[in-house]
Amino acid sequence: MGLIASRGILDATHIAQFKKIIGEKNVLADEESLQKYSHDETEHLHYLPEIVLKPRTAEEISSILKICNRENIPVTPRGAGTGLSGGALPQLGGVLISTERMNSIIEIDEKNLQIITEPGVITEVLQNAVKEKGLFYPPDPSSRGSCFIGGNIAENSGGPKAVKYGVVKDYVLNLEIVLATGEIMWTGANVLKNSTGYNLTQLIVGSEGTLGIVTKIVLKLIPLPAYDLLMLVPFASLEKASEAVSAIFRAGYTPSALELVEIDALKITSRFVDSNIVPVTDDMAAHLIIEVDGNHQEILLKEMEAIAALMNKYEALDIFFADDAQQKAELWKLRKRVAEAVKISGYTIEEDTVVPRASLPALIAGVKELGKEYDFHAVCYGHAGDGNLHIRIKKEGLSNSLEDPQMIEALRKLFKLVHNLKGTISGEHGIGLVQKGFMDIVFDDIQLKLMRQIKKAFDPNNILNAGKIFDN
Repeated sequence: MGLIASRGILDATHIAQFKKIIGEKNVLADEESLQKYSHDETEHLHYLPEIVLKPRTAEEISSILKICNRENIPVTPRGAGTGLSGGALPQLGGVLISTERMNSIIEIDEKNLQIITEPGVITEVLQNAVKEKGLFYPPDPSSRGSCFIGGNIAENSGGPKAVKYGVVKDYVLNLEIVLATGEIMWTGANVLKNSTGYNLTQLIVGSEGTLGIVTKIVLKLIPLPAYDLLMLVPFASLEKASEAVSAIFRAGYTPSALELVEIDALKITSRFVDSNIVPVTDDMAAHLIIEVDGNHQEILLKEMEAIAALMNKYEALDIFFADDAQQKAELWKLRKRVAEAVKISGYTIEEDTVVPRASLPALIAGVKELGKEYDFHAVCYGHAGDGNLHIRIKKEGLSNSLEDPQMIEALRKLFKLVHNLKGTISGEHGIGLVQKGFMDIVFDDIQLKLMRQIKKAFDPNNILNAGKIFDN
């Protein structure tokens, strides 16, 4: 989709007010800046904001939102721009608020195993900071080296470790937010248990910047596991690989990560990062990446041996065990670069389905059938351990899912299949702009009405990321 110009909502008075609040250098309206902030990692979609603002404090955001709310100016909050559902796309023009300057870790509380951080801290930077103190923040999206923790809050991100440790919502204790009307508030308390009124904290997590802008975050931490072991299990059958996933849990094991990568995606990524660490032969259809972690190495070795023996019952090929930290890092680099590699190779449309683990074979079979029916090629990969399958689609001449009636029809069939399998249409990427037309598949009118009423209670003038999750 080409660049769409904003609607000319702002005037010189607005711009002067913004400059007074945050300083002239943090108000950007030049063509190069607008282009930079016109896209995230969602398909090939671009929408120009009218202006980009880079505040440093909650108070500055409050002053900006008071103006925008009074003048009915659309506001798009933005983190690092790594999102995959269009949540940071300013499709209505107006003001884009970037949190990139709000990038300080305020406190690591080692006694209470908590961290207080601003939203613009890169997730991997936060993880490394607590790791130095022997602590662990498990959620690790593939973009953790560039995504912001605030964006992870907005999307309720997960990643490979979610299968054992849970997703972002499981670690958020309290949030400072700025409402669309400019009020600053805390949503909860810095405690592990809280049964005091409605859980506003968890309501904000995953709300995609539509209810408020997060300005401070209190996260729970856990002790860092002492050891981890990793193996790569190839299969000649994609169906057998997906069947093996459920078998691991039924046998009583809980890996710290369990990823599935279809062979076509693995070939593309191996070429992209120039790596030959993963064996790729013509008889392979998919790989499982299986990791276990804990504090007793001998127990982990026994678990890995037992899981390997179980995999052989599902016709696994030769299993590869990572011998050292370098090999582990190389394997994880491959997995984490898959999305980037396949997108560059033309697989621009990504869906983020999630089903019960045992339904993965049916989901993958359905994807392949839809590809034949609608003349597209799909590669599957993702967090198989929790049933979260990423589906990347390539169709000649089509760069996004919003412009082609046939693709919309195919996706509707895909999401109906997911719903029939007792799953849902997004596991960790959110609804944003590209999935909102399919919300009726998984929610009835009562549910959607309640959600819209919640949105109106938080944002009465509908200025904050309007047109995301729901139509305006």
